[in-house]
Amino acid sequence: MRRSFYLFLPVFAFALVPAGPASASTSPSVAAADPDLQDLADQVKLPHELFTLDNGLTVIVYENRKAPVVAVSVWYNVGSKDEPNGKTGFAHLFEHLMFNGSENLPEDYFVYLSQIGATETNGTTSFDRTNYYQTVPRGALERALFMESDRMGYLLGAVTQEKLDNQRGVVQNEKRQSENQPGGLVYEELLETLFPEGHPYHHTTIGSMADLQSASLGDVQKWFEDNYGPNNAILVLAGDIDAAEAQPLVEKYFGAIERGPQNVPAEAVVPTLPAPQRLVMQDKLASTKVSKIWAVSGFMGDDSEMLSLASDILGGAISSRLYGTLVRDEQIAVAASASYQSFHRVGMFSIGATVKSEEDVDKVERRLGEVLAQFIEEGPTQDELARAKTRIFSNTIRGLENISTAGNILAENQLYEQDTAGFQESLDIYAAMTADQVKASLARWLERPALTLILEPGERPAYQEVDASASADTVSAAAEPYAKTERTIPAIGETPPLDFPDVVHTALSNGIELHYAQRSDVPLTRISIRFDAGRSADPSDKQGLSSLTLGLMTDGAGPYDAQAFAEAQEKLGTTIGAGSGRDDSSVSMTALSPRLPQSLDLMGLVVRSPRFDESEIELAKEQRLSMIEQSESDPSGLIGKILPKLIYGPDHPYAEDIYGDAEDVGGITAADLRKYHRDWIRPDRAEIFVVSDLPVEQIKAELEREFGSWPVPETAPGVKVYPPLPPRPDTPRILLVDRPNSPQSRIVAAQLLPVDPLESMVDFNAANEALGKGILSRFNTDLRETKGWSYGVSGSINWAKEAVSYMISAPVQADRTADSVLALQAQLDEFMHRSGVTQEELDRIVTTNIGQLPGQFQTGGAVLSAMIGNDMLDRPDNYFETLADKYRGETREQLDEAFRSVIDPDGFIWMIVGDAVQVRPQLEAAGLEYEEVSEATVIE
Repeated sequence: MRRSFYLFLPVFAFALVPAGPASASTSPSVAAADPDLQDLADQVKLPHELFTLDNGLTVIVYENRKAPVVAVSVWYNVGSKDEPNGKTGFAHLFEHLMFNGSENLPEDYFVYLSQIGATETNGTTSFDRTNYYQTVPRGALERALFMESDRMGYLLGAVTQEKLDNQRGVVQNEKRQSENQPGGLVYEELLETLFPEGHPYHHTTIGSMADLQSASLGDVQKWFEDNYGPNNAILVLAGDIDAAEAQPLVEKYFGAIERGPQNVPAEAVVPTLPAPQRLVMQDKLASTKVSKIWAVSGFMGDDSEMLSLASDILGGAISSRLYGTLVRDEQIAVAASASYQSFHRVGMFSIGATVKSEEDVDKVERRLGEVLAQFIEEGPTQDELARAKTRIFSNTIRGLENISTAGNILAENQLYEQDTAGFQESLDIYAAMTADQVKASLARWLERPALTLILEPGERPAYQEVDASASADTVSAAAEPYAKTERTIPAIGETPPLDFPDVVHTALSNGIELHYAQRSDVPLTRISIRFDAGRSADPSDKQGLSSLTLGLMTDGAGPYDAQAFAEAQEKLGTTIGAGSGRDDSSVSMTALSPRLPQSLDLMGLVVRSPRFDESEIELAKEQRLSMIEQSESDPSGLIGKILPKLIYGPDHPYAEDIYGDAEDVGGITAADLRKYHRDWIRPDRAEIFVVSDLPVEQIKAELEREFGSWPVPETAPGVKVYPPLPPRPDTPRILLVDRPNSPQSRIVAAQLLPVDPLESMVDFNAANEALGKGILSRFNTDLRETKGWSYGVSGSINWAKEAVSYMISAPVQADRTADSVLALQAQLDEFMHRSGVTQEELDRIVTTNIGQLPGQFQTGGAVLSAMIGNDMLDRPDNYFETLADKYRGETREQLDEAFRSVIDPDGFIWMIVGDAVQVRPQLEAAGLEYEEVSEATVIE
């Protein structure tokens, strides 16, 4: 039977078989890299305790004292597959309502979460379950348990028609936002074709607009009573807690909640199409995408591990068969992949490719089928199987640093199989799996008829908006009055302050600075080598050079071509990536610590000896040009192409699109790449940041071996040029970019801030939490929670070394575009000139920011990012430890001044990407002057 594919390794309970001594040459030793996976699986343990209350609530406690926080989650055994006919989307709609207050906590739940300093707060709905989660400081655990118990047992007295109407609008805008993306209309058609009418997986989790529109208050009450009883739920506590501490607290807050009906998850057979099906759709795409999809075995089946490994080998990495054949060898596609999604009762297996420009779509489709057929006939090689297993094990370890992962593993297995030990069986299956088993599973499932989906460039169909008078096929339940139950809200206890890891600063013999911090909970080493380079180093006539150079550095290095280099990483369980931001470029690696020497050999080749093979250059350019073309159809891509040119000036390096300029990219040569590498990727522009369980002495010795002898080139380094920034406009400027048949308009507004990028923005950021940052901000509360016109609105800082800007972003339903612009402007005007930060907002902001500090640095990746940020902004190593006192000292006047002194309400450039046929008359009726623009008109 299928077990969770999540794997977990407890603190200090894991040791890899070393891969042998480091090679003294520049070529890494990887021949002996495969571990004994069964020995490894035997070491994996997840110690936990489980108990059940008299009312049926199952409680799982996983103890991990790495940080003074507890991850609290509640999993309900109900999802969209359990929805009755005519009520699609209801499980997800109810998830939203669960955040709108309970009888003893009647306000938005994020208000109360902010009071306890919660992090990682949200809820999710799938076909199979609904969960709610938050990570809280240890001192706030009792309050968190009260909150979850209040909405489990005492909710309905707080649910009103007004709340239902509001969240209905929010969910409908979530649906519009998803469907507004290129290809966003595909998934619904796919499910309806793959699963027959009446099948529990026939409809999407978000449901139909008409069904959402028809949901009544009585339906809400019935859904809660039928599905949200304690006997239909699992409570998970993971972190600074044990079962002896947990049980009396859980009894105290959940014990009095009465049992409800027991939901028996809808049964669902895996359907087989009667014959091959074909679905052709059009959308705003740069290239045609070809896919083949099957309904296959899911979580409860016996083939899930085999299908997971098969999808990984077939198309889960750039070393995979599909990518190697269609993209690298035959060069008929710019992308190719495979995936396996495992649900409770069923799964979906898919393969697909993005057709290269001017290539024959039929040929790509045929070759997809032929590569699959060959794989089914031959099965995987032993090398493919070993590399895929190692990828699964190593990727799992990387995800284990966050304590909530353990709870997710246990909850999923308990929910679907009533057995928390299922993950161990899954791990054993992976370790012991043979190529013949994978081959047999492929034959069982993928020799059946497939759905072929062709998504080709063209005009997307006109968007069908919801009819406000729509009604469901089933009768809605009548609402009933509910009396409130008074409960005593517990106080919030003390939590120890943040203890950020000590940072050691030293240098290699050639002068490269090394910054190191130790984290010992998992055997991982994370290394980031940062270079003072980035997109700002691109020549004006070669925009895209930096990102293309860094991307190609991992596509072959030293003696390894691209395929061999990818396989070498996989055998070690190592991931190496490279990329460029605005001001810097980086090569980063996450390695299993016992294999650090061999992994560093590979990283050294990337940094010092990239190949820049002509075949890889042409492939990378083709892929980049496809991205550039596709971005011209995406709302975010259009904004990224146009708005920076207006904010920073067309000749400023910050105006460069993240993908570069199509004409420039097309002309980049191998000589250009090598020159960029020589001028910018060099030891006199480098710093190394490391977070590892290994001691600093060992880390420094390994880095010295690999990079200490790296000489500074005799040629001079590159020089960046930053022209003067343009002034902000004197009056607001509104630009309209036409994107026909868009169900939403994407509104953004931005301006430069007159601040030194190195100065502290703590007070500005705190003030912005009142206006623009987070779900409780005024922008979001107004357009999402009050008006229901958007799924989410934000205001945020955009930082770079030479400039800081502020941007408002609001995806809104198309028929409320002008109204939303006016609403945002009104909120901004009110905040700037009349009602700045209120005392209530200040108290919330201070409490939230202090409370969240202990939970922010659970992972080595979070620590590494903080170290890099401190270095870039010239902050002390203990910067984050000083923030609590800074927050405690903030005043309303201080925050108002920080925001008002740098923001000019008249200095924004507003940009709207939407259907001009709908938007024009709205803007004109509202008296808003606007200009219609495109990328070409802005450049001119």
